[in-house]
Amino acid sequence: MTQPPPGYRHPQPSPPQYPYVPVPVRRWWQHPALVITALVVLPPGGIALAWLSHWSRTKKIIATVLAGLWFFTPFLGDPPKEQKDDAKPKAAVTAAATTAPSPSVSPSPGGPASFVGQNLKKAKGAAYDAGYNAISHDASDGDVGQWDDDNWKVCFQTPAAKKVGTMPTLDFGVVRNEWPCPAKDGEPIPYPKMPKVVGQSFEKASEQLKPLAFQAIEAESAYTDVTVPATVDDWTVCFQEPKAGEEVEYPKTTTAHLKVTAPGTACPRSEHTELHTDPTPPSTGGDDSDDSSSSSSGGGSAYYKNCDAVRAADAAPIRRGEPGYRPGLDRDGDGIACDR
Repeated sequence: MTQPPPGYRHPQPSPPQYPYVPVPVRRWWQHPALVITALVVLPPGGIALAWLSHWSRTKKIIATVLAGLWFFTPFLGDPPKEQKDDAKPKAAVTAAATTAPSPSVSPSPGGPASFVGQNLKKAKGAAYDAGYNAISHDASDGDVGQWDDDNWKVCFQTPAAKKVGTMPTLDFGVVRNEWPCPAKDGEPIPYPKMPKVVGQSFEKASEQLKPLAFQAIEAESAYTDVTVPATVDDWTVCFQEPKAGEEVEYPKTTTAHLKVTAPGTACPRSEHTELHTDPTPPSTGGDDSDDSSSSSSGGGSAYYKNCDAVRAADAAPIRRGEPGYRPGLDRDGDGIACDR
């Protein structure tokens, strides 16, 4: 019996008519738009992406040449021309400095700038910006520490004996902002003295006291039974506190009190005086009144010439209805006499 040939009833598949060629997969960083953007914005990176893309070799070479020219063009300048342009402003500055020299702020040639007169906090900041550390000390004959640099000003400036850290150091002699600088570092402060303003109008006295920078300048009546109005510019000063010639060390916390009288009214001989005194009631007998307290009693009541007499008798304050009370002692009319 004849054997069937190999492959009988098992036909072999015929080869494809056209051979299959796989299409390469394009990654996101091979997208043409991304490659072109990189060539313009960052040429070195764009060239690298171009050679990793699916572009033809010719396109890759052209892209590399154009991107290289684009990248190196800003560096292809003309150095001699730039140096010539830079030299012109320097010549102008030199000429200007020669024709109109400005005063130097340095204490010595090549030394640090002078910070005298500046606020201590700002002076330390400016010195640090200029390459110097700064320390401070009391420039007066005292030894007060500077807890808040903003409250002090620089009067003297010298190089410090020792450096603070690695930077050169300046030593500032300082006083409080409201104080004048002493003549020399370590000498007493010449505090301003209270001028005499008695006899002047309140308006002129206030103008004269302005340079002292008091916390406030208040007007009070020179008579205990007179109330001052809201405006007393034309009233005359009879008494002043601080007294004339007194040193004013802390003007920012000091109030100047000026006791005044109305125009046409004479000043009293002493403070705590009434302008309209009540007549003294006649004596009704009995024990003699105490002249030192200027008080009298009789009929179960008491009389006091003024509030000083009330305080001397240890009777202050006196309320309405109590012995010794009268409207002349009650300046503000609140029913309580000699309460201030």
